[in-house]
Amino acid sequence: MTSSQGNSPFLGYCDGIHKEILIGWAVNRLDPYQPVRLHVLIDGQEIAQILADQSRSDVQTALKTPHDRLGFSFTIPVRFMDGVAHELSIRLPDRTILPIAEQNGENARTSQSFKIDARPEYTSCVDGVKQGALKGWVLQKMPGESEWRGDCIVSVTANGVLVAQVRADRYRGDVAAAVGCNPNCGFDIPIPQRFRGSSPRSFSVKILPESEELMGSPFTTSIADDALETRLLDIAETIDKLHRELTKLRTEIRNAIPRAGYNLGNYDRWALLYYTALRERTALLRVKAPLGTEPLVSILCPTYKPLKADYVTAIESVLRQTWHNWELILIDDGLVCPQTTALMQEYAARDARIRVLPLEKNLGISGATNAGMDAATGLYTVFFDHDDMLVDVAIETMMRKALETNALLLYSDEDKVDQANNWQSPNFKPDFNYRYLLGCNYVCHLTMVETETMRKIGPLRAEYDGAQDHDFILRACEIIPHDRIGHVAELLYHWRMTPNSTAVTVGNKNYAIAAGVKAVSDHLDRCGYEAAVSSINGLTLYRVDWRLSASPKVSIIIPFKDQIDITQRCIETLLERTAYDNYEIVLIDNWSVTPEAHAFMERFGAHEKLRFLTIEEPFNYSRLNNLAAHGCSADFLLFLNNDVFVEEKNWLRLMVNEALADPQVGAVGARLLYPNQTIQHAGVVVGPAGVGAHAHRGCGPEDYGYIGRILLSHEVTAVTAACMLVRREVFESVGGFDEIELKIAYNDVDLCLRIRDAGHRIIYCAEAVAWHHESLTRGSDDVPEHEARFFQEGQIMQKRWAGHPLFERDPAYPRFFTVDLQPFFDLVDPTRS
Repeated sequence: MTSSQGNSPFLGYCDGIHKEILIGWAVNRLDPYQPVRLHVLIDGQEIAQILADQSRSDVQTALKTPHDRLGFSFTIPVRFMDGVAHELSIRLPDRTILPIAEQNGENARTSQSFKIDARPEYTSCVDGVKQGALKGWVLQKMPGESEWRGDCIVSVTANGVLVAQVRADRYRGDVAAAVGCNPNCGFDIPIPQRFRGSSPRSFSVKILPESEELMGSPFTTSIADDALETRLLDIAETIDKLHRELTKLRTEIRNAIPRAGYNLGNYDRWALLYYTALRERTALLRVKAPLGTEPLVSILCPTYKPLKADYVTAIESVLRQTWHNWELILIDDGLVCPQTTALMQEYAARDARIRVLPLEKNLGISGATNAGMDAATGLYTVFFDHDDMLVDVAIETMMRKALETNALLLYSDEDKVDQANNWQSPNFKPDFNYRYLLGCNYVCHLTMVETETMRKIGPLRAEYDGAQDHDFILRACEIIPHDRIGHVAELLYHWRMTPNSTAVTVGNKNYAIAAGVKAVSDHLDRCGYEAAVSSINGLTLYRVDWRLSASPKVSIIIPFKDQIDITQRCIETLLERTAYDNYEIVLIDNWSVTPEAHAFMERFGAHEKLRFLTIEEPFNYSRLNNLAAHGCSADFLLFLNNDVFVEEKNWLRLMVNEALADPQVGAVGARLLYPNQTIQHAGVVVGPAGVGAHAHRGCGPEDYGYIGRILLSHEVTAVTAACMLVRREVFESVGGFDEIELKIAYNDVDLCLRIRDAGHRIIYCAEAVAWHHESLTRGSDDVPEHEARFFQEGQIMQKRWAGHPLFERDPAYPRFFTVDLQPFFDLVDPTRS
């Protein structure tokens, strides 16, 4: 391993280049304590001097030197990692050449040729599998670069079998905020059905072409989001292990497994099909139901320092509109960018429908929009941001709805597009939902308002900048009848996601939160409500705490049959944790037989808040509650399961106040949690595909729900009778629960539909929280002995409500989500929507 050069006092050797690092050793025999300075030459030019002062114990052992600080390492500079051949040599201080090992390690040479392709450095994370999709992110940078960037290629395998290979270019604003990098670095890969089931599989996520594992990979997990799907997949996996004679059966089982559909995890793929179908439907409508008129529509676009490419895309999306009678008013706010001004003028010269409105002074979003509102001459006015996009049939679709319904204000659904042009984060909206609007500006884009009505509402107000559109919609609600506010249930607007937009994070606009709180507070004050409004978790989601002092009487009705430990816990919790004074508890004893039950009734029978009603009949949930309600004179009835345990002392006051805040409210439901803190009930969605399904069931304690719905009180079509407050007069007027045909299941959904059909509203009260140990008293509907009854009552609901608008399309639930699968996640077939 030693080498000398004639009479040179220096010994040394270069072990060669390993990846991009040059390593070796050198020693001065005359002065071994002084580190040797080496001269590194590439292509005959000295590019660096290095010291041989690193530890090399192997050299010390071989040469018996007094110390081991004889080694060196040197990273080849990035400029030579260009895939081109270079020649390397090393000279000792006396200009003699340091020998370099041959690749086979047997001989030495005076120089070495090398060719290095630069290898990127990676940082990454696999977030894991959530709702059937593998999520994560990966960033890269080349040696010498300072900024991380995305757009890496990722492969995923399960038990060594390729699952997918994708480009990691999904928008990840959280990563960009944390790392300070390009946000297009994420991946979101739906796991194919063949890799699902209860059997654990080992997943590996690698960066290609280096095949470097991402942080958090490999990992082992099973994917079992849907119970039926998991069961069938497990059967199929078992059959695969049987003898060949079972091949036919295995194939039949596999064919029986439902094919993977669409959900929020593969929204981009869904959207591509949807937009094609939307255009086809619109074209068909032009033939089947042609409009006899095409009024002028004013499109307002306040402009301030847009990115040119985004601005051009925005204007071009207006030019592509299938509705031709429009005017686009480009408001040049402050004339701050000559290039933007010139671009506006260029478009105005090309198309007479485009007008430029120059503002010498920068007025901000509200002032600039107001200038456009004053200039609008169309029958309707549309609000449009300078970096967003309209779907080509947007104005046509909005105007068709306006002309058909005579609505004065209309809004559509919307989604977002990231800088890699991936569709994501759709905001599928309910029909007009006033209570939801108090909690967030879900209306947002696309908004169109009759111009005359717009001027009655008044201009945007700069004091609400950041929430000026929310303030405008709230003021609109004060003068427009709510039945003339129309929801156009189509995706017509693309909100572009940029690093500084609220589409990424409201943290970029904290002032918007304060403005939103003020907008809602001032609106409620103008309407005569006493309420305190606050931000939820520092976001543009708002809690409304009604400050109402009236205390109407409430009868809390609780059926029970034996199982006294549960019932007693329920009652004791109510008595300890109900700050509302004007209530009574009516306990329905449905033929309890145990000594514990009799002792319980005797012990609590004299309590001033309690009274017992004994009904010795077979269990009929509807009849039990109807009989108890018939004997109550309270203003409100609260139906409660005996396995529900309240948490906060103000739970009943919160529910009562939601009813008192609006006399049209007929029923109020609570947020119910399983013992593991996941959601059991946050409202019920209805529809023919599933009759009734609990929204957000199974979501964790940190989840906000779809567009904040877990945390925000809002109007729903149904709530569970496990904890449901109903006005007694409304309950009686609709006939109470159906005790003839819906004795056990769906009676609460049926009651709610009848309440809604009678013109009343139903509210999910997000702040009223209780724990629900579901079915502790009567067992689950999934057990075999209940399946026939459950099926029969489901069929009754289907027959009774078939064709009814409330049932066919739940107005509180976006039409693009399924009812029979996972609400607010699984999507309907986009070609049939």
